[in-house]
Amino acid sequence: MIGVFDSGLGGLTVLRTLANRFPDVSFCYLGDHANVPYGNRPSEMIVELSRRGVEALFHRGARLVLLGCNTATAVAARRLQQNWLPGSGWVGYNLLGIVAPTVEAATQTPWAVTAPQYPQKFNSELVAVFGTTRTITSGVYREEIRKRCPRVEVLQQICANLAGAIEDEASHNELDGLVREGVTALVKQARGALPDRAILGCTHFPLVEDLFRAHLPPTTRMLSQPNIVADSLEDYLARRPHYLGGFHPQPRNLTMLTTGDAGEISSRARIFWADVPHFVSVEIGVGPETSTGA
Repeated sequence: MIGVFDSGLGGLTVLRTLANRFPDVSFCYLGDHANVPYGNRPSEMIVELSRRGVEALFHRGARLVLLGCNTATAVAARRLQQNWLPGSGWVGYNLLGIVAPTVEAATQTPWAVTAPQYPQKFNSELVAVFGTTRTITSGVYREEIRKRCPRVEVLQQICANLAGAIEDEASHNELDGLVREGVTALVKQARGALPDRAILGCTHFPLVEDLFRAHLPPTTRMLSQPNIVADSLEDYLARRPHYLGGFHPQPRNLTMLTTGDAGEISSRARIFWADVPHFVSVEIGVGPETSTGA
């Protein structure tokens, strides 16, 4: 079983793609809706909440957990991978984030390569990154792309209200206006230059990818995370099949957990995935989580 942890609901765009890509693999999704949003929380709290979520999924039987949240990945993934997991006692378990495969796709450079390789394929490209406030202010995409491709110009644009508007089921016109506003602001940053690539650095944004496509130049290549993450995970599991934990083909099981109200979250989740299974409420902590009802 593979776990997917998110601070909210956006990670469902990733989970839906993974479930379609791996029809025989069981997944367990945990959304920390009791503590959402993470973006306005101190970094130490984001790390701790993410650690608790990952550990809850380990207790549930996942040997591999994906942080399906850009904020959790940007703030917590590296610290959990380097500082917590090696001494945690979870031998043979691992966690991944969604920034690394996105940067790999943007730079066409493996994550393990942290210095420029010459000659570079993308010497003069302009990469646009659209995201939430915390993801953009973390600078993770600009930093990691420029490590590998320092000649590439990376412009970032905060779309502060877009994720909330998507969850609130705002009208098409309102969503279109927010996307247009973000694209216009980025082009202004670029002094009229047109982006060669655009990263939608929030897992909510695939739901309005068509609006970004409509407002960006037709020559701009869109980098949307669900497919990128699925491609990366497929390659990862091909090289490390043991993370499937002795899996044998069988009808998959999709387990949906929330630290919030299960009924409310199940209803809201259908914005992201019409056929999503019903959620069950849980509490997460240092030890195994405790069910609080369906």
